Amino acid sequence: MSSQSQTMREWLLSETPESRRHARLAALYKGWLTLRANHMAMIGLGIIAVLVGTAIFAPLLAPHDPFVQDLGNRLKPLGTEDHILGTDTLGRDILSRMIYGSRITLYIVALVAMIAPIAGLLVGTVSGYAGGWTDIVLMRITDIFLAFPRLVLALAFVAALGAGIENAVLAIALTAWPPYARMARAETLTIRSSDYISAIRLQGAGPLRIIIKHIWPLCISSLIVRVTLDMAGIILAAAGLGFLGLGAQPPSPEWGAMISEGRRFILDHWWIATMPGLAIFTVSLAFNLLGDGLRDVLDPKDSTS
Repeated sequence: MSSQSQTMREWLLSETPESRRHARLAALYKGWLTLRANHMAMIGLGIIAVLVGTAIFAPLLAPHDPFVQDLGNRLKPLGTEDHILGTDTLGRDILSRMIYGSRITLYIVALVAMIAPIAGLLVGTVSGYAGGWTDIVLMRITDIFLAFPRLVLALAFVAALGAGIENAVLAIALTAWPPYARMARAETLTIRSSDYISAIRLQGAGPLRIIIKHIWPLCISSLIVRVTLDMAGIILAAAGLGFLGLGAQPPSPEWGAMISEGRRFILDHWWIATMPGLAIFTVSLAFNLLGDGLRDVLDPKDSTS
């Protein structure tokens, strides 16, 4: 078994790929080795893996129903036999609510990560490749969005759309796409004047095919790094909206809303707000650590990757 794995390793590390598939697999394996060598990135990846596992197996891991109220057990401190992280003002188990709250956090992160980068990639590549008035109009729209602080703009959108987790996701996505558009435009301006793009154009390829088949793949790596690094900001924005009562609505166990509920008791019963706050801090730090590691692996301008 070990000799077989050694042979596979040698095949993946070969300097002369036998096929396009071999080259892709070798690049992925070398990238994984680079990422694995970054211990802080692996810690971040481990925390995110735990978060995903917690969200998937929440019904099995939660010791109590996160929605059941027990006023006889309200404000129990940490270390209580039945409530490890204590209870809130309505007697609900904080640990169970945090476990179920991981589902809401991942739901928001996943939806924003699917909407904002794709919208930014589309706007940025079209703007950079088309140039002229198209570029001017699209970039001025982008500048308008960039002129407002993200949370303030998200608050304005949520106020117009109405409170709720779906509207919060849409508001965060609408405020998160401009940096991706700027990045994609910069990459496109560099790529579109290259010789191989000119050769493809001479072969009869249209603008749409050039953008989708040849420009987008070269922008993806930078976009992935930026998305990972932006996850902390997205989590904080979602928690901020939840804290202000504009995100997930009660009795949803959203971490920002849990902090809002516990802020009145922060001096006497500090664990109510501190525990979800630590969860937000830990997950945000994990995405930042992983983003730094992915930047070392995927940054095409880094000669060591």
